[in-house]
Amino acid sequence: MPVERQVTEDDALQLVLAVHRLNRTLRLSTTDLPPTQLIVLSLLAEHGPMRIGELAARVPCSQPTATTVVAVLEAAGLARREPDPADGRAVLIILTDEGQERITSVARREAELLDRRMAELEPDEREIVLAATPLLRRLAGR
Repeated sequence: MPVERQVTEDDALQLVLAVHRLNRTLRLSTTDLPPTQLIVLSLLAEHGPMRIGELAARVPCSQPTATTVVAVLEAAGLARREPDPADGRAVLIILTDEGQERITSVARREAELLDRRMAELEPDEREIVLAATPLLRRLAGR
C-alpha cells in the first residue's frame, strides 16, 4: 500500500506560484483589459447582476475603486447600471451583451494559448494536467 504524502507549506506555495504565473501569462497574452476590469466582467458573467458593494467585496477592492471600474466598463459599453428592483435607492451592475462577448472572447483566446502550450508537453504530461482539472475546479470552488 502506498504511503500517503503530506502536502507541505512549500508544496502549496509552489502550486500557488505556478497557477499565478500560468494565469498571468495567459491574461497578459490575450487581453488588453486591466485585471480589475477583467475580474468585474468575470464576476458579472458568473454570478449575474450585482451591486457595487458586492462587486467590491468579491474583487476585492474598495468601493470607490469598484465605482471607477464600473464607470470605465460602462463607458466602453461592457456593463450598465439599472435600478435594483428590490431597493429603489440602489443600482445593479449588469453585464451587457458586448461585455459577455468580450469575456467569452478573452476566455477563448486563453484556451487557445493554453492548448498550444499543452501541445508542447509529452502525451502523458498532457493527461496528468487534464486529469487534474476536476480537482483544481473543486479546490477553486471552496
